Amino acid sequence: MPPGLLHHSDRGSQYTAPDYRELLAEYGIVVSMSGKGECYDNALMESFFGTLKTECVDRQSYQSRSQARQSIFEYWEAYYNRQRLHSSLGYASPVTYELQVT
Repeated sequence: MPPGLLHHSDRGSQYTAPDYRELLAEYGIVVSMSGKGECYDNALMESFFGTLKTECVDRQSYQSRSQARQSIFEYWEAYYNRQRLHSSLGYASPVTYELQVT
């Protein structure tokens, strides 16, 4: 596994089980999950991952990790950050919003 891999999950028993956490650590995978009793800790990332899956990943059939990585990068940088309108940003793209705010 390349360094920097992040595993995001909820606090389900399958993800908090010691054997599972040890396996992730063995491969150098960083665990990301909400804190106990803090169900909204990762709400923004969960929302993004849902959008990513619906708008990009579920529409593709990747033949390799490299192909998946390139597709997701293009979606994120070329579309999600520069063209996609976000209701939480007043129907502006993140790049446009940042330019307006700064």
